[in-house]
Amino acid sequence: MRIVLKNEILEVSIESKGAEIKSVVKDGKERMWHGDPKFWGRTSPVLFPFVGSVAEGKYRAKGQEFPMGQHGFARDMEHELVESSADFAHYRLVSNEETRAKYPFDFCLEITYKLVGNEITIGWKVTNTGSETLHYAIGAHPAFNCELDENGTLKGNSVVFDTDKDVLTVRKFHDPLAAKATCELPLPADKSIAVDEHTFDNGAIILENSQAKGVGIKDASGKLFIKLTFDAPLLGVWSPSGKNAPFICLEPWYGRADAEGFTGDISEREFEQHLEPGEAFTTEYKAIYY
Repeated sequence: MRIVLKNEILEVSIESKGAEIKSVVKDGKERMWHGDPKFWGRTSPVLFPFVGSVAEGKYRAKGQEFPMGQHGFARDMEHELVESSADFAHYRLVSNEETRAKYPFDFCLEITYKLVGNEITIGWKVTNTGSETLHYAIGAHPAFNCELDENGTLKGNSVVFDTDKDVLTVRKFHDPLAAKATCELPLPADKSIAVDEHTFDNGAIILENSQAKGVGIKDASGKLFIKLTFDAPLLGVWSPSGKNAPFICLEPWYGRADAEGFTGDISEREFEQHLEPGEAFTTEYKAIYY
């Protein structure tokens, strides 16, 4: 089921499957990627209870091994619409027999969307409804439309980071010689990096340890047309390699993929989140449309 939220500036469509934003229209222009599977079949999935992939497609919990696809399962499940109004929506996903068969924990995931002017505030609340420690990750994966150049590439667009750093440390997951390698990414004075058809040849740009508190995209004229603000410890920036896809994803994360060869328990995953019985984690990020 799809609903539409509106205010004087934004019109936002949300699908109950995945509680996923499918469209954001401002000034008569669509701002979100439309999910063409030729490039990437999603629009703005919420990643839960995993961000990224698990090593060799399986993880370990409670002395057992479980298969798990990339980014968990919440994005593919129906979420209950708890409450909605003209500019607000509240969704909920609760653990059940289906989820426990592949993820042996009890949880309640709540996702909210609130429109204020040219901003959408996206809220997440994860509650441990079980009797054991809950181990999980959660993240965003919104894709924003970008204009291509005359050669059909992203060249001319740039990604700008809200950071006080002059050099960013980027995690490299696709280096065949060192799966846990990092590299340095120097930033100019305006804290931006130019994007072209080769920027994402080695996968997503992944920042760890709260190196940025915001990220945006500028078009070829230098105009900032989208910015996210967040407190997440990790950030991914991605577009499909080699496809000349007309979008860039900006992805605040609380958790990330396994390094190659990781064989530990889910509780030992790097950047994993943990909640004791009855505890809840709440956070939000903002998408600001210019």
